[in-house]
Amino acid sequence: MITLPRSPAWMTLGSVLLVLAGGALLWLPFHTQNELDDWTTELRATGVPTRAIVYDRVTKSGGNRTSPSTTMYFRYELAGRTYEQEVGCVEVCRSTGEEVSIWVNPADSGDFVTDFDQLSGHRGRVQGGLGVAGFATLVVAIPLLLSRIPFQRWFPPRKPRRRPGAPARGGAGFTIRFKHKRGARNPQR
Repeated sequence: MITLPRSPAWMTLGSVLLVLAGGALLWLPFHTQNELDDWTTELRATGVPTRAIVYDRVTKSGGNRTSPSTTMYFRYELAGRTYEQEVGCVEVCRSTGEEVSIWVNPADSGDFVTDFDQLSGHRGRVQGGLGVAGFATLVVAIPLLLSRIPFQRWFPPRKPRRRPGAPARGGAGFTIRFKHKRGARNPQR
């Protein structure tokens, strides 16, 4: 096993690398969503339009999630062949027997977009999980990196300004501090 010295430079470099890795993982789901949105637009423009029927709808219990997940199963015909594909219920969940307009990718008959802008399959789940891991990494890495920055050296704390005191009568080198400014008028007199 290789052990690295616990010098401040290694710890700072490790903190910077953790922040970069966490940022990249957090960026991935947003990038993937943008790519999927672009693909949805392209499929609507270049895909083969057809109709699909929701022939089944399955809801699985939460498992390690707090809410159940529902999946719709579509059946559609294209070029004389029947295809079946699943679509996750994200924002819209159609009932069994409903007919839905879809646009199918001519190069891949299992790839389509619905009229409610949902792509076939369950896309982006892995990237979403990586995004959560990236967020957790950033929660740890940012305070760690900030703790490595020598703020005290760059911005030394200000020392409170001491006022000169008046020497006390009979005191050997002691000074007295007054709460009131010298020569200030007292309005109560």
